[in-house]
Amino acid sequence: MITITFPDKSTRQYEPGTTPLQIAESISTRLAQDILAATVNGAEWDISRPINEDAEIKLFKWDDAEGKHAFWHSSAHLLAEALQELFPGVKFGIGPAIENGFYYDIDPNGNSITAADFPAIEAKMLELAQKKEAIVRADISKDDAMKMFADRGEEYKCELISELEDGHITTYTQGAFTDLCRGPHLPSTAPIKAVKILSLAGAYWRGDEKRNQLVRVYGITFPKKKMLDEYLVMLEEAKKRDHRKLGKEMELFAFSANVGAGLPLWLPKGAALRDRLEQFLRKIQKRYGYLQVITPHIGNKNLYVTSGHYAKYGKDSFQPIHTPEEGEEYLLKPMNCPHHCEIYRSAPRSYRDLPMRLAEFGTVYRYEQSGELHGLTRVRGFTQDDAHIFCAPDQIKEEFLKVMDIIFYIFKALKFDNFEAQISLRDPNNKEKYIGSDENWHLAENAIIEACAEKGLNARTELGEAAFYGPKLDFMVKDAIGRRWQLGTIQVDYNLPERFQLEFTGADNQKHRPVMIHRAPFGSLERFVAVLLEHTAGKLPLWLVPDQCVVLPISEKFNDYARRVAAELNEADVRAIVDDRNEKIGKKIRDNELKRIPYMLVVGEKEAQNGEVSVRKQGEGDKGTMKITTFAKYLTDEVASMINQ
Repeated sequence: MITITFPDKSTRQYEPGTTPLQIAESISTRLAQDILAATVNGAEWDISRPINEDAEIKLFKWDDAEGKHAFWHSSAHLLAEALQELFPGVKFGIGPAIENGFYYDIDPNGNSITAADFPAIEAKMLELAQKKEAIVRADISKDDAMKMFADRGEEYKCELISELEDGHITTYTQGAFTDLCRGPHLPSTAPIKAVKILSLAGAYWRGDEKRNQLVRVYGITFPKKKMLDEYLVMLEEAKKRDHRKLGKEMELFAFSANVGAGLPLWLPKGAALRDRLEQFLRKIQKRYGYLQVITPHIGNKNLYVTSGHYAKYGKDSFQPIHTPEEGEEYLLKPMNCPHHCEIYRSAPRSYRDLPMRLAEFGTVYRYEQSGELHGLTRVRGFTQDDAHIFCAPDQIKEEFLKVMDIIFYIFKALKFDNFEAQISLRDPNNKEKYIGSDENWHLAENAIIEACAEKGLNARTELGEAAFYGPKLDFMVKDAIGRRWQLGTIQVDYNLPERFQLEFTGADNQKHRPVMIHRAPFGSLERFVAVLLEHTAGKLPLWLVPDQCVVLPISEKFNDYARRVAAELNEADVRAIVDDRNEKIGKKIRDNELKRIPYMLVVGEKEAQNGEVSVRKQGEGDKGTMKITTFAKYLTDEVASMINQ
C-alpha cells in the first residue's frame, strides 16, 4: 500500500498504481467529476496517471489556475488536431496554455488560414471533443521521438527534441494526433464543451526575428457554453476599455514610428496625469522617510556585469554604446538597482543610517520583441516607481509593514478594492538553488508571513516561487471586469548586496552585510496608467484627472466669458479648459464626453449676465446652474471628500 497525504495533512492508504482521479472518486463522486489536474509531490500530474509511491497530493478544479491550465493545454492539442484535419500538411511549433486560453504556433506550409476559417475550426474542435477521445501519455526514447517527428516532416518538433535529455521525453496522443509534450492534460477531450477561436498573429519561431514567421492561432474553451457567453461579453467590454483607444480619445499618449516602436510619447494631458501620480506617491514616500535620488539613463557595462543584469538582459537588450575611447562600453539602463547600490556605497554606512530608503522615478530600457509590444503594457522604455531599502536583517518585517501600508493606501485611493496577495518562498527541498544563509532566509520568510498576518492579509503561500536571491510578496488586483493584473511587488534581495560588497558597521563595531528590499507599488507608470484606464473605463478619479472641467460656450459671442470662467476656476485650483471651437453645443458635449472630462460647464447669454455656469456631470447629466465661485467650492469639496476617505 502507498500513503497519500492531502493538503490538510490527513492521509489515506491506496494500492500502488492508483490515479489522482481514482483518489478523487474514493472521496466523492462530485469531486471526481470536477477535478481537472493534480500535483504529486509538487510535480504537475495527469489525473489519469498512476502513483506508485508515497506522495503528497493536491487536486485542482476549474476555479484553480492549475485546473484551467490543464484544460487549456489540452484544448491547444485539440486545436492542433483540428488544424491537422482541416489543413493537411501544416507543421507545428509550440502550443501552450496562457492566462486566458491557449495558442498554437503553426507553419501553414502552403495553406492559407484566415479569420474566415474560424467557424470551421471551432466546429471541428467541437466535433472531435464530442468523440470523448482519450488523451494518452507515453514515454519515448530520444531516437524514437526524433524518428517519429522527422518521418512526419515536423522540423520544429525535431529541433525541440534535439535539446531534450533522453529518458525524459513524453508524447500525448488523442485520436490521430500525437504531440511532443510534458503535460499535464485532461484524461480525455470530453470536458471541452464550448470553443472560440479569438485571433491570428504572426510569431517568429522561438522569438527570433531571423527565423521563420509562423501563424499563431489564439483560442479559448470552457466546460460550459454559459461561461463562454459571459467571457465574450467581458471581451466586448474590454474592447471599450482598451487603454490604447482611451489614450487616443483622452489625448494622453501617442506612438511614432519615427521615434521607435515601444517608446511612448506622453502628450500634455498624459504628462499632467503622470506627474500627478508621481506627486501623489512622492508625498506618501516623504511621510515614510524615503530619500529621492536621480541616476543616469546609461551606465558603464561593468556596472551591469557586476550586478548580473548584463548576463540576464545583455543578449536580449539594446546593444552596448561604444564611446570614442577604445574598449569603453555603456548600456542603456535596464534596472535602477545597480545605480542605487553605488549610491549606498558612496560613503561609509553605520547601523545608525539604516534603514536607508532610496526612491527614484527611474526610466529603464529593455528590448522587447516587436510582436510582444502592446500599448503601454509592454514597451521598450518605461519609468519605474522604484525604491530600494537597505536595512539590517532584523528590520525586514517593519519595512514590509510600511511598504504594505503604502500599497494599501494607493489601492484605496484608486479604488482597486478587489486584490489578493502571494508570498513566494524558496523550495525547502532544493535549498542549493538559492543564495544566502538558512538563518537569513528563515528570518526574511517569517518576517513576510508575520507582516501579512498582522495586516490581516490572507496571502496565498507558494513554495519554490521565490527568486534565487530572496522571498517576495506580490499583489494582484482584479479590475472592474474581473481581469487580474499584478500591481505592487516587495522583494527581499541577498544577491546585490553580496555582488556589490555592501557593508555597514554594526553596534558591535564589526562589518555586516545589509539586506536590500526592492519595492515598486505602481510597477511602471506606463503599465499602471494602462491598468487604471481600463479599470475605470477612462473615468479617472476627480483628484487625478488632467482636466476636471471644460467650459463650453454656446456660440463664439461667449468665448471671452468662457475664458474668464476658466481663468477664475484655475485660480481656485480647479483644472479647467475651454472648448471654443465653432461647433454646435451638442457636438461639443459629445466630443468632451469621449474625453472623459468629469464636468462640462455650458455658458451662454444668461450665464454671462449672471456670472454663472450651467453644470453637466459625466454620466449624470444636468446638475443645474451655479455661480462660478459656488461651482469651484462644489468641485474642491468633492475632491477633498475623496482624499479624506
